[in-house]
Amino acid sequence: MTAARPGLPLLHLLLALAVTAVWGSNFVVIKFGVEHLPPLTLAFLRFALAFFPLALVLPRPRVPWRNLAAYGVLIGAGQFGLLFTAMRADITPGLASLVVQAQAFFTIGLAAWLSKERPAAYQLGALLLASAGIVIIALHTDGSATPLGLVLVLGAAGGWAGGNMVSRAAGPVNMLAYVVWSSLFALPPLLGFALVLEGWPRIAAGIASADRVTWAAVLWQSVGNTMFGYGVWGWLLARHPASSVAPLSLLVPVFGLGTSALVLGEPLQTWKLTAFALVMAGLALGVLWPRIKGLLAS
Repeated sequence: MTAARPGLPLLHLLLALAVTAVWGSNFVVIKFGVEHLPPLTLAFLRFALAFFPLALVLPRPRVPWRNLAAYGVLIGAGQFGLLFTAMRADITPGLASLVVQAQAFFTIGLAAWLSKERPAAYQLGALLLASAGIVIIALHTDGSATPLGLVLVLGAAGGWAGGNMVSRAAGPVNMLAYVVWSSLFALPPLLGFALVLEGWPRIAAGIASADRVTWAAVLWQSVGNTMFGYGVWGWLLARHPASSVAPLSLLVPVFGLGTSALVLGEPLQTWKLTAFALVMAGLALGVLWPRIKGLLAS
């Protein structure tokens, strides 16, 4: 790994911001996609196009097949299958982009359970802050999020956290290749659930009614999120310390809520901004406190 200066050069910073903008605005894109396509069908197409054609040019990472399979199922059926289902009608894109960030705390909890990593005091404080924000969301029933939507997105966050633990076990890998090859294993459960829960008539009708916006949303999932997002993020992590790159992911829900407000007119009520501030404060504390503590001690 190339030694890096503190912070990111301007071009690299702009690339990182572009990735977080793509990942954040993707929640609005998902909403466009599920207007015509059933959510599990959309998720299946997303992973099908993420696997092919990139698998033809990216060699399979040197990790066990079972690791790739576990990651693909947890991220494919777990994270995106549940997230897309929730966003059909049970949660707004802005709130979905915020609530799914609970994955950070689920990851800490899984690490504590599986690896006996005891959570630090600052992590527990961060969890309390973020939990307070999610409770505020749960207490408001203005149509922004239903109880089912919250449960589904929290389930998606749990799938994401499980995927984090599996990818950690894989060790250092080319993350783009890892995501591409694991996508193969997301396809069977997504197709099976789509056929059982959505049914072939609904799937066929959705595909038949899909317009250019819908297919652009499908391509955005594979080209924007996977090829560009993971490719550039992995490239940045290979050249800079994770402590310089990872905190920028905090901007994903900022772009998510902002894009939803601008494009879809999602209202930003006081309670929603309060919940946003609490969750973001929790995430920021959990991600940035070790770095801040180090600076204060130096």
